[in-house]
Amino acid sequence: MLTKESIQKIDREIAKYPAGQKQSAVMAALAIAQEELDWLPGEAIEFVANYLGMPPIAAYEVASFYNMYDLEPVGRHKLTVCTNLPCLLSGGVDAAGYLKSKLGIGFNETTPDGRFTLKEGECMGACGDAPVLLVNNRRMCGRMQPEEIDKLLEDLE
Repeated sequence: MLTKESIQKIDREIAKYPAGQKQSAVMAALAIAQEELDWLPGEAIEFVANYLGMPPIAAYEVASFYNMYDLEPVGRHKLTVCTNLPCLLSGGVDAAGYLKSKLGIGFNETTPDGRFTLKEGECMGACGDAPVLLVNNRRMCGRMQPEEIDKLLEDLE
């Protein structure tokens, strides 16, 4: 299901844990699978679980709990807006509303051209930079007022 390169990456993650604790690498293994496939179909979650010697439901529980894992296809750029209380009170609701209006989509939707998916996220640990959003699970952007959002969207196009 995964390429040889992805399996080698997973093996490197497994090597970080004591013998007999392969399942401890589940988060990294799911991230590697998602990186290759762009999202985590059920078959990929099951493959990772079997490779790590754990029940598929246990791997699914991890994948469904964290918002960094995508259980359905997403756009080329996934924008996750923090709507936890500190961000919400510091403009998160305004940033989310601006993005919804600008992109013409709601949370858990993708633009018709497949470029952007908008997600709602929990605390990202950067309350002092609120409102905060995360781009493709990798790049955190703070103090996202309309001008900064416009520049980000322009840069991503």
